Amino acid sequence: MLLFMDPLSVVWWLFFFWLFASFLVPQLRFKALVSARESIIRSLEGKLGAKVITMIHRRETISLFGIPVYRFISIEDAEAVLRAIRSTPRDTPIALVLHTPGGLVLAASQIAKALKRHPARKVVIVPHYAMSGGTLIALAADEIWMDRDAVLGPVDPQIPAGQRQVPAPTVLRAVREKGPDKVSDETLMLADVAEKAIRQVKAFVAELLEDKLGRERAEEVASLLVEGRYTHDYPITVDELRAMGLPVKDELPPEVYRLMELYPQEGLMRPSVEFVPGPPTRQKEAQAAY
Repeated sequence: MLLFMDPLSVVWWLFFFWLFASFLVPQLRFKALVSARESIIRSLEGKLGAKVITMIHRRETISLFGIPVYRFISIEDAEAVLRAIRSTPRDTPIALVLHTPGGLVLAASQIAKALKRHPARKVVIVPHYAMSGGTLIALAADEIWMDRDAVLGPVDPQIPAGQRQVPAPTVLRAVREKGPDKVSDETLMLADVAEKAIRQVKAFVAELLEDKLGRERAEEVASLLVEGRYTHDYPITVDELRAMGLPVKDELPPEVYRLMELYPQEGLMRPSVEFVPGPPTRQKEAQAAY
């Protein structure tokens, strides 16, 4: 049919075909990924004897235009996780696979409270990192399972200041060092918000940890995580968490790593890290290939 069309019509048909394929192929690929994820989640549930919930935040890419979209813990995430927890029988354990840079304190607090309230055993699984609000959620679990090189982070509140976020403890320190009479009214208002935020988050963290550590130690760890000892992006390792007294296991089921591979972080350029899975090729085998 195309042979009997003028060149301009052929170009338009090819353009529409390319446009259709650009939308269809990513959708088919996404459905295949979802199916593979569900298969591994079901396998993991059978192995753990628990309801598996995942909250994994990657830098997503809009398929057609390649626009990066950064994902964080949102109210929509909280609604979805709460639905999953409510739908889980009270006597069924929960395993939450968590990979996130953090997000809204409100959303993270809702998830942490719902997870804490579930009567059966709760485990949070961290294959790579769960920072800020992700750490808040992890603290609600009966046990935290982490890769040996995975990390959590401090939970010091971040206060909006103009176009950026600043740590609440830093605001209070600036006011203390300069003196309340030498800073602007805006800074004093920020300090008031910062003081409230620190008090609220510290009390919440202590509440999450009290049954695991006892009241006194829970308050000490809450002060450590909330009051600005670390920068907000400081990676808290497995050993440091254990030193705080937190129940941490540094071994993950292999299904968790296979699951993470099914959340690709796509981009327009080639991957910055590449390797061939499996043991390295031996020298004799390499020579034989030539």
